[in-house]
Amino acid sequence: MKSSQNRVKALPSPVHVKYETGLPDLVMAAYKKMDEFYNMKTEKKIRVVLYDDNDTLRDSVGMMINSTAELELAGSFPDCTSILDDMEAIQPDVVIMDIDMPTINGIEAVKMLRKSFPDAQVLMQTVFDDDEKVFAAIKAGAVGYILKSDSPHGLMNAIREAYSGGAPMSPSIARKVMKYFHTLPGTDKQEDYNLSAREKEVLQYLVQGLPIKIIASNMSITYDTVRAHIKKIYQKLHVASLTEAVAKAINNKLFIFW
Repeated sequence: MKSSQNRVKALPSPVHVKYETGLPDLVMAAYKKMDEFYNMKTEKKIRVVLYDDNDTLRDSVGMMINSTAELELAGSFPDCTSILDDMEAIQPDVVIMDIDMPTINGIEAVKMLRKSFPDAQVLMQTVFDDDEKVFAAIKAGAVGYILKSDSPHGLMNAIREAYSGGAPMSPSIARKVMKYFHTLPGTDKQEDYNLSAREKEVLQYLVQGLPIKIIASNMSITYDTVRAHIKKIYQKLHVASLTEAVAKAINNKLFIFW
């Protein structure tokens, strides 16, 4: 197994300043500022793992991630030969995956993650924009598909969106997906796939394009509860990704009753 445990930096223990009585007000104020500085609450960063066999590109993307305030590069690998061990050790929030890699390609790696880590948020980043690879990646369970030609700003936003429960895609990829949805045969048979009322409500919000955090707020439930509903929706609709779930909801007119 590759050594990935050392990638996580330990935060220093809280530092507390002892206040002495009788000190001048300015000195007391300085002590208090010191205490506030050392014990500031650090917001959780989005932990990202990157898989790409292009060393130069991998290093460049890694530097961009680490230079973005709310993101942290938790792991960087040239191949997916130990991806399950990597995931177990690192527990990332978002995985950025290239497609064309030796030994195990990105699409096969996504399938492996879906079986062992079904909640993994996998964002494909590749030079390929042909239909076959796009739809194979989405069917395998990738939550988003970004081209390497996209801007660094676009990639950072895609990571945030994937973490928040969205399905980020490059504009050209989104058009391909929408075109594909429009060519799928609809159905006049109305089924609810035994979805509960709560699951239908979550699915409706997903069709509207709302991220998980907003759905949780609208429904007055926790982020994790929404994720649990989504997992059940995937199982009942027999899909592996958000894009597939939304497509099935649209094509089967699942939300016209709500």
